[in-house]
Amino acid sequence: MAVPSNPVDLAIWRRTVAEMYAFVRQTWAEDQPDACDMFRAERDRMFKEHSQTPLTGEQAEFFAFLEYYPYDPAWRVTGAIDSKVKQQTFTIDLPDEGPFRYTRVARVRFEVLQQEAELSLFWVEGYGGGLFLPFKDETNGEETYGGGRYLYDTIKGADLRIEPGELILDFNYAYNPSCAYNDRWVCPLPPAENTLSFPVEAGEKAFIG
Repeated sequence: MAVPSNPVDLAIWRRTVAEMYAFVRQTWAEDQPDACDMFRAERDRMFKEHSQTPLTGEQAEFFAFLEYYPYDPAWRVTGAIDSKVKQQTFTIDLPDEGPFRYTRVARVRFEVLQQEAELSLFWVEGYGGGLFLPFKDETNGEETYGGGRYLYDTIKGADLRIEPGELILDFNYAYNPSCAYNDRWVCPLPPAENTLSFPVEAGEKAFIG
């Protein structure tokens, strides 16, 4: 795996993101829309000002804010984790980092807006590892990024809560992979099994920059 150009700044970026999710975990029951608004405002600030922004310098210069669907509490659900699944490893070649491997370790079953659904939960291989949940849905390529979005990623600190047997899925915090912003990024995208059969009108929309 390649050494980042500025590992200290990257560590600060990741710490800040983890703190943002920690804030939401601690406050969401008090005022969910306000917590989400504060989260999004801080994310906009980081995209605009932080050295580790996924935007190019020119994009950041003209950047104002990311586009999101309005906060909707109906898109926050608790999923049941079923770890009795057949493990399967997927491999993607990332030019700057080498092979990226993630293995199915569970299925997360949930109901949202009277629709039953399930998504695979993956373990990212490599030093330390981490849980990872990307997904696709019927908004991709129209209102949201065509390659899908991320919902849960413990390596990046994107964790709204996990407990033995259950995982909080809040699609209001669904976000784009870095490759949604410009071509200098190559990202792991959701496998076909993580495609939902309905539109997820929540979270981050497609980036136009």
